[in-house]
Amino acid sequence: MSDSRNLLTDMAEGLFAELTGKGFAEAWPAIEEAGFATLLVPEDQGGFGGDWGDLFAVLRLAGHHALALPLGETIIAHHLLATAGIERPVGAITFSADGQRAPWGRDASHVVLVVDGQLSLHAAGQYTLAQGENPAGEPRDRVTPTAAPLATAPCNADLVALGAFLRVSQSAGALDAALALSMEHTNARVQFGKPLSKLQAVQQNLAILASEAAAVNVAGQAAAAALDYGDADFEIAAAKLRTNQAIGIGTAIAHQAHGAIGFTMEYSLHPLTRRLMGWRSEYGNDAYWSVRLGRQAAACGGYGLWAELTRRSDRLVANA
Repeated sequence: MSDSRNLLTDMAEGLFAELTGKGFAEAWPAIEEAGFATLLVPEDQGGFGGDWGDLFAVLRLAGHHALALPLGETIIAHHLLATAGIERPVGAITFSADGQRAPWGRDASHVVLVVDGQLSLHAAGQYTLAQGENPAGEPRDRVTPTAAPLATAPCNADLVALGAFLRVSQSAGALDAALALSMEHTNARVQFGKPLSKLQAVQQNLAILASEAAAVNVAGQAAAAALDYGDADFEIAAAKLRTNQAIGIGTAIAHQAHGAIGFTMEYSLHPLTRRLMGWRSEYGNDAYWSVRLGRQAAACGGYGLWAELTRRSDRLVANA
């Protein structure tokens, strides 16, 4: 845990609250000015010098406030470029791994591509875009280079796993926010002479939603700790799969608790749940991470799996 995390999250909380609901052009300059892009860049390279736990904490707040910006993508891109020794450009940077769609590709000043272990940096105008959107209407664009990259370097980073970590972190905050809205609504809404929150069936559903949100938060923090240690394949696979499952359960309960009001454009639930449903399939859906996690578990063998789990758990505790 970095010494500056509390200061970092206090700043993020206030800024993200101000930027909620604002578009890219209006909101991104504030993110740029705050210096979040260099969160994972070492101090001796002009960065913040934060760790993966810091990134989880910041992105959890971004998800909580439904921040519609490529914050995590830019932070990861700066981290990759700094690691590769490539000069980092200004502006929003997105990334794409092995042909996947680049979040916010049309708004980014640069895009980092990683194909077959090779990283390349491209400036806007050096690639074409096949535009697409996620369920929340956020850009998800397929990038095709049309000119030589500005720079290249070998890259052994698992960008799909890092993208999955971003979505786990954001989902943790979004599920917490959906839970808070559900509790507020059921406490205020009166049915049969008493608040909905006093009905046993409603209480049971909210308890399940709280459990799902807590599971994602714990899984995300474990993945962040494993990333800080330098070996997070198992933890990220488990976290993304658990998050995908929690999204399906949690969004259904949140909308059940709200009834019809949860679907209205004016209400603040759907910006959370639409993003959650999009994040569920990004950087690996349920089937992808089930297979990937299953292969890791099978490789350990019957007795070896428990030994591996305890080894990883002890390692994270020792380095907490």
